[in-house]
Amino acid sequence: MEGSALQPREGGTIALSRLSLLIGVLLLATPLAKGTLTIATASNGITISGTHPKFTGTLGNVNGLGVGTPSTGVSVITSGVTGGVLYTTPYLLNVTGVAANMYVTAYVSSNFTHTGILTLYSCPINTSCTTFGNFSLLSTVQGSPTTIIPSPGVGNNSSSTAYLGVFVSNTNGAGAFTGTDSATITFYLKRVSNNNTNDTVTLALNNENVQTAVQLLMAAAGGLSITTGTTTDYAMNFGNVNGLGVGTPASGLSVNACSGTCPGSGAVYWTPYQLQPSFSSFTSTTGHLTTYVSTNFLNPSTLQLGTVNSSGGTYTPISTSSASPTTLATGVSSYVSTGTPYTGYLGLFVAIINGAGAFTGSDDATLTFTLTVP
Repeated sequence: MEGSALQPREGGTIALSRLSLLIGVLLLATPLAKGTLTIATASNGITISGTHPKFTGTLGNVNGLGVGTPSTGVSVITSGVTGGVLYTTPYLLNVTGVAANMYVTAYVSSNFTHTGILTLYSCPINTSCTTFGNFSLLSTVQGSPTTIIPSPGVGNNSSSTAYLGVFVSNTNGAGAFTGTDSATITFYLKRVSNNNTNDTVTLALNNENVQTAVQLLMAAAGGLSITTGTTTDYAMNFGNVNGLGVGTPASGLSVNACSGTCPGSGAVYWTPYQLQPSFSSFTSTTGHLTTYVSTNFLNPSTLQLGTVNSSGGTYTPISTSSASPTTLATGVSSYVSTGTPYTGYLGLFVAIINGAGAFTGSDDATLTFTLTVP
């Protein structure tokens, strides 16, 4: 702003004097909106409840073998996982109230008490989270959290799907654990442009319940083929047999005259097989295997199941009583820990019978195998 004033000067002239006024104006920048992060239930994930900034969820019952039916919204990855299995679930990360792209990081702010049994993993957004290789350990260090939504980030009113994983160890012995355990994950919503934190929320995984588990699988061992049965878990076919043991036995079978505890004169057709006994979260590191004939042949005087040694000798009939089954092995370790199966030899005794008690034709029987871990 300028002004003027007339001032008399000597000689009758008038001098013009100018005044200037500088007006300063400070324009205040409009503050950027503070974003909000919420953790929510994905359409095919576990239920996540709570209100901002504290959320809760649980994967429920878990075990180191991944057997049984997992909780709703939970999947189990076994392939490529060493020493246990990975239980996984998707969840939503919702971002609102922001004017710039945001990214998200997280770390385990309160870990499980039994960290040797339970470990948290993460699979970020825009990733195929169906394989173990795409999961990484979730950081337990606040200063170096795991990235969940990477740069270039997401904008306002976005909803992104990430996956959470809980590794469950198949440990047995002194370090085994069963029961409930909990952990808490802290998430940070950060601005891509300057790394400033806009929001902090937590997700508590409460009462993850570790249970014991046993599993017994059967596999061929270079003898008869073993297939999935229609009315039983597995099936094998001895094919054509006779009391003299003559002719060519089915592929994978060996045959010799019976020796040992034989119910009479006849031949024994035999084959090797494997059992894979696996167990998890037991204080014992070994179990034992038994078997019995749960459904006998309709013609037990002609056909009888038994065990033999690797050379086909020393035939011993298998019990037909569930109360007193035949012991196959004691002190067996968990297959998923050692990779060592039990190899047994199953024998089919075929009696030499002529006359009124003779039988020809097909017949079936069922063996039930049991793994017991004390």
